[in-house]
Amino acid sequence: MTSSHPRSAVRPDPDQPMVDIADYVIDAKIDSQEAFDTARYMLLDSLACAMLAMKFEGCVKHLGPLVPGGEIPGGARVPGTAFELDPAQAAFNIGTQVRWLDFNDTWLAAEWGHPSDNLGTILAVGDWLSRKAEREGGKGLTVRDVLGWAIKAHEIQGVYALQNSFNRVGLDHVILVRLASTAVATAMFGGGKEEVINAVSHSWIDNGVLRTYRHAPNTGPRKSWAAGDACRRAVIHAINAVDKRVVGYPSALSAKTWGFQDVAFKGQAFKFERPFGSYVMENILFKISYPAEFHAQTAVECAMQLHEQVKGRLDDIERIEIQTQEAGVRIIDKTGPLANYADRDHCIQYMVAVPLIFGRLTADDYNDDVAADPRIDALRDRMTVTENPQFTRDYFDPDKRYIGNSVQVFFKDGSSTERVSIDYPIGHRRRRAEGIPVLMDKCEKALRAHLAQDKVDRLMALAADPASLDALPVSDFIQLYQQ
Repeated sequence: MTSSHPRSAVRPDPDQPMVDIADYVIDAKIDSQEAFDTARYMLLDSLACAMLAMKFEGCVKHLGPLVPGGEIPGGARVPGTAFELDPAQAAFNIGTQVRWLDFNDTWLAAEWGHPSDNLGTILAVGDWLSRKAEREGGKGLTVRDVLGWAIKAHEIQGVYALQNSFNRVGLDHVILVRLASTAVATAMFGGGKEEVINAVSHSWIDNGVLRTYRHAPNTGPRKSWAAGDACRRAVIHAINAVDKRVVGYPSALSAKTWGFQDVAFKGQAFKFERPFGSYVMENILFKISYPAEFHAQTAVECAMQLHEQVKGRLDDIERIEIQTQEAGVRIIDKTGPLANYADRDHCIQYMVAVPLIFGRLTADDYNDDVAADPRIDALRDRMTVTENPQFTRDYFDPDKRYIGNSVQVFFKDGSSTERVSIDYPIGHRRRRAEGIPVLMDKCEKALRAHLAQDKVDRLMALAADPASLDALPVSDFIQLYQQ
């Protein structure tokens, strides 16, 4: 890590973390079949989430050009719509769609996040570049190319998250979406290592947005478009570095007083558990059954198991004990009124109460009409949430990466249910064989609810034929999602 006297104008060498990203993005060859196979499911799942989001007016109102008349014929297309936009605004659109319902993939460590958020950038830039190349008589990117870029974006975001907690200094995890997307987009636009370093330095100079929109008492829907905003900014940094040749800032991280570390990270340098490879994509967590903040996924599974035992005895419940990881306590343990959809899908008590009562948890269950059922808040008032230290240890264990929860219901007559405990949800790597068929069922149902049936038939056939899907031009792939 470089540093210099604050009065010296000698330009230092670039900070090593920025160099490492550039080396990885430009030079690394991904040869993990498991990573590519997982990335393929990630791509299909993320676009399924995007199609599900099209049912929600809150998402749809954010889509399209920034101002009326801002569409670009031949531009980057937005799945599930007829919009053709500049790549930056398309990245915002796609990133917003993928993230809106909190149903896309997840990565949990010292920092949390959703690496498939980076698809907002990757798909927008990929479609933009491919359509341009095809108009000029060349060849565009293939789906295989998109998967390769996605593996790298996942890896950058996820490796930074392993030991660097941005939430501890109040910054939101989308700072890592912007970082990873900036690096990958710069390379996609044709930049080399110098351009990647320059673009990444601008990403760090942006600092980060505050997490307050994810937490009580300010929880709100910005958390559903924050990743799209990061994707849009990443495209701007990439274009500036490649096309406009803007200068970079080599000690953007380490500069005394003025650098990111001193300004925003308590003077600490970043820590890294492992070099960049394909670890993150191989170990990514899928949200398969429930659109719930991931620290509560196994809590929802526990509640689903208890539903039959408690559904006829709701008025007899004295208390409900939930044990979770430290992160779960800190992020989603909420009491008091919940103001909106975003408040509810980040409240572990709400996400346990709904399946206990109804035997389900869907995106619609966070809407005002369901939340008005007085039984939900009545159960929430009887819940306690505590940390289970073993869940926390297993959460941070690099060989486990568990996300454990337990739920037990106690009745007024002194009886109780068993304590149901689940270490890792169906979307975990250790449950891939069980999870993938359910994931693909989620995908098909989402697509058939929004797209023409012949397009869905084609997409599902491609999903069953990885070689054909990989070879498909990105422009043809995106076309299958167009209205």
